[in-house]
Amino acid sequence: MSGHGTPIPMTSHRADPLTGIAEVPGDKSISHRSLILGALAVGETKISGLLEGEDVLDTAKAMQAMGAEVINHGGGNWSVHGVGVGGLAEPDQVIDCGNSGTGVRLIMGVMATSPITVTFTGDASLNKRPMARVTDPLALFGTQSVGRSGGRLPMTIVGAAEPTPVRYTVPVPSAQVKSAVLLAGLNAPGQTVVIEKEATRDHSERMLAGFGAEITVEDTDEGRVITLTGQPELKPQVIAVPRDPSSAAFPVCAALITPGSDVLVPGIGLNPTRAGLFYTLQDMGADLTFENMREEGGEPVADLRARYSPDMKGIDVPPERAASMIDEYPVLSVVASFATGKTMMTGVKELRVKESDRIDAMARGLRANGVMVEEGEDWWAVTGLGPEGVPGGGTCESFLDHRIAMSFMVMGMGAQKSVTVDDGTPIATSFPIFTPLMTTLGARLETTA
Repeated sequence: MSGHGTPIPMTSHRADPLTGIAEVPGDKSISHRSLILGALAVGETKISGLLEGEDVLDTAKAMQAMGAEVINHGGGNWSVHGVGVGGLAEPDQVIDCGNSGTGVRLIMGVMATSPITVTFTGDASLNKRPMARVTDPLALFGTQSVGRSGGRLPMTIVGAAEPTPVRYTVPVPSAQVKSAVLLAGLNAPGQTVVIEKEATRDHSERMLAGFGAEITVEDTDEGRVITLTGQPELKPQVIAVPRDPSSAAFPVCAALITPGSDVLVPGIGLNPTRAGLFYTLQDMGADLTFENMREEGGEPVADLRARYSPDMKGIDVPPERAASMIDEYPVLSVVASFATGKTMMTGVKELRVKESDRIDAMARGLRANGVMVEEGEDWWAVTGLGPEGVPGGGTCESFLDHRIAMSFMVMGMGAQKSVTVDDGTPIATSFPIFTPLMTTLGARLETTA
């Protein structure tokens, strides 16, 4: 059952060539952070291109519940009148973060060093996900937390009345954990230091600097050392959210496996900590090019052109690339099914604790559609059947996971027989216009109410 309503099965039929322009929504990571940092600034932050999926809307509601004035002006244009660092109010109600692991973990960090108490919950999927990876480092600031067994939601966080700055080494590559600690450090005196042995997406560091925080990043023998000086006065910003590379992955990958396709995906953020999928696809032999390279809002941006690529080969994906494409492995595994030879993906244990166990979920669905998958705790391998070689015809569980659902919808566009997921409703959490956008390109998607 979906935490957002009755399950609605969705079927993707084999498509004619996909052609046209795919204008995907704004970047989800930057959208979350724009609302949160806007709420901590003094004055009005103006945001254009905000992703209006359920995950981000839940974050907007949370910031409003904690005292910020959040206004939707329509068309992706929003404004946030912030309360300043340390100015968050205690909400009257439980904060429901829906399906968003990013939202709940970042908001926990934001309030962890303010003397307020907040109870968090989410949908059935989010309430299964581990929160100790965030609450453990937040406890170092003096924060207290009480949740269900295994550190799961619902959970109540008691913010530290007299927080102390921390020095913390992130044990596994996680931008959410890193960001939660940095956000907590904003209202702690002195310097908070986060060390990551493997670089993860750096939107928080870029945006904190943009809002006027004193933050430095240094590569050392210890790893990437991020130092934040606490208790700044953040200055409001005008933010144009670039389009989401994780959302762009779906029309791009669909074009690569659907005969005759030629799709342009404009204005995609190519932050080097996010663009690993596109370089991996090029390594496989995909006809994928970057056009009109430019910089917008401090982030590298380009238009992506993807054409049908029948000559793709399976590769060993470099494990050091995992952090820059962790959300894209599900749809990569679909592309790998249409390549020739084996694609090996290692260093990916983080996939097991996402909205679902994504390795298990994709392995089950791929096998149901005639594809051979091998898997271990920290790796998986897909043996490709070549262009137009995937039988399809299977029904897959989405496990309340938007990326699982969309990945199998992409598979159906190139498979011999239609592919069905048991519930397409989770797609709205990150890509609310997925169905109309893909249909405009030529996809044949069908829902069963």
